[in-house]
Amino acid sequence: MTPDIARLLAVLAVTVLLLVTEALRIDVVALCVMIALPLLGLIPADEAFVGLSSGAVISIMAVIVLGHGLDRTGVTQRIAHPIVRAAKGGPRRTRGALMTTVGAVSAVMQNVGAAALFLPVALRVAREGSTPPSRLLMPMGFAAILGGTLSMVGSSPLIILNDLVAAQGQERFGLLSVTPIGLALLVTGIALFSLLGDRILPHAKRGQEPDDGAPQREVVKSWHLAENIERVLIPESSPLVGQTRREAALVARYGIHVLAMRELGGLRHVPTSDTRFAAGQRLAVLGAHEDILRFADDCGVRVRSRLGSFAEALGIDRAGYAELLVAPRASAIGRTVRDVDLRATFRVEPLVLLTNGDTHTSDFGEHVLKPGDTVVVHGRWRHIRAMGNERDFVLATPLAAEDIDEGKGTLAALCILLTLVLSLTSTTLPLSLLAGALAMVLTRVLTIDEVYRCISWRTVFLLAGLIPLGLATVETGAAGWMAGNMMLVLAGASPIVILFAIAALTSLMTLFMSNVAATVILVPLAMDLGGRTGLDPRALALLVGVCAQNSFMLPTHQVNALLQGPGGYRNRDYLVSGGILTLVFLPVAVAGIALLWL
Repeated sequence: MTPDIARLLAVLAVTVLLLVTEALRIDVVALCVMIALPLLGLIPADEAFVGLSSGAVISIMAVIVLGHGLDRTGVTQRIAHPIVRAAKGGPRRTRGALMTTVGAVSAVMQNVGAAALFLPVALRVAREGSTPPSRLLMPMGFAAILGGTLSMVGSSPLIILNDLVAAQGQERFGLLSVTPIGLALLVTGIALFSLLGDRILPHAKRGQEPDDGAPQREVVKSWHLAENIERVLIPESSPLVGQTRREAALVARYGIHVLAMRELGGLRHVPTSDTRFAAGQRLAVLGAHEDILRFADDCGVRVRSRLGSFAEALGIDRAGYAELLVAPRASAIGRTVRDVDLRATFRVEPLVLLTNGDTHTSDFGEHVLKPGDTVVVHGRWRHIRAMGNERDFVLATPLAAEDIDEGKGTLAALCILLTLVLSLTSTTLPLSLLAGALAMVLTRVLTIDEVYRCISWRTVFLLAGLIPLGLATVETGAAGWMAGNMMLVLAGASPIVILFAIAALTSLMTLFMSNVAATVILVPLAMDLGGRTGLDPRALALLVGVCAQNSFMLPTHQVNALLQGPGGYRNRDYLVSGGILTLVFLPVAVAGIALLWL
């Protein structure tokens, strides 16, 4: 062992200790590693920052942008709805459906790309299914990694494996040579988390898991607002037919608000006061359930148990509550609420008016607006933002959700198609992904400011800081030293012990260095060991390529790093859940190689 190897192993041990104990945040640990390696003379100073320009980091930033563009244009909603419908049985079926979809996509797409594109889909599925994101994102990420073993083009280690095998004078693998093993691994992973996910997946603690609904709950709690929205159908016999909203006086008589109306012409948000009710219309009304039933009895309308098409239009990612203050020099000052006509002007439904310290929930149309008056409204986020951008009103509620522009969904899909086409040509994956992300900006699907905001810089610096550690492991000879000594020890061992040792060593090395680098180092050594022990060298090489995907125990893999923040995961969450999957992965992979190749 050389002094450089000893120092590198010491850095590795301290890094593992910090990751396990979480004494420092993981991206801070990565930055410490980035600085320590050149100071200890383990890598040249100019190599300390290669991670910031690496293809892996560029790829992760680009796929985040692509996923955000799909979410902003409503494409992810269209993908999420079939998953939600297929998983009506509960969280287990939801996890199973999501893992199956992502795993299948990862067979033909790099796993980090599949995970990033489905991240907004998974978050939307979690919201619509009332499932914590921490119960979906980790299994989804693991499925993306496992799906990379379904074909020889599903992951970088398997792509490069054929070149390494050919360099040793052996026959190349076919496209589907690894499929039986990969399918067994993916099915095992899906079964594990579908059946035991509730027990082995973490419960994100409060403050760790993102909570986009907190501002909404605060508004509802502060103003004692109703949250119940129900769908009603107006039959021909209803006395409501022919009346306008003003004439029906639903707010004054029943305390309910019409948030949306669907008729032959389509969906109309916040019908104006002059809108007439007609037979066949469907209304989304806000109010206490008892008040809605009283309204139904009096007016002969039919209450439906499900929101149907209103569910998407009025979901928290598209609509909600907001507080707005009347600005000091607003033109609305001195005018009544009815004169300002918030429904017609801004397409929002006024719910509460606070003026002179008095709170009014109905019959405040004739109140004259004064500076500092507070109006609580419900509406689509884009309409609320437009109202807040007017000089008359100041938006006082933080809006977490962004506007969804479905009109640009086709453009977003074309950007993804461009990325796929480029990636199937000779263009490198980072360049293809970056081209697709730039296309999102050039086609105005996203603004450049939105791009900078959506990128997870924590993930970027985590990967950029740990990439030099992998380089140092190779350049100091530590990786070759560990692998070589392991191979010497295994020379006289039984075949099953050799298989398990190679699988375990590969899995260990991929936790702290590039899985491609681990594959490059271990494949020649494993094939040489196979030739000396009488085992098929190609089988051992394939085992290395498969187990290079076994990187579940730490958030150092690109996919795990991407999902750690949105899922609110801690390092120990990966140690527990990922450790269990690792213990399942190893015997399945070894058994597959032993049964099919030896």
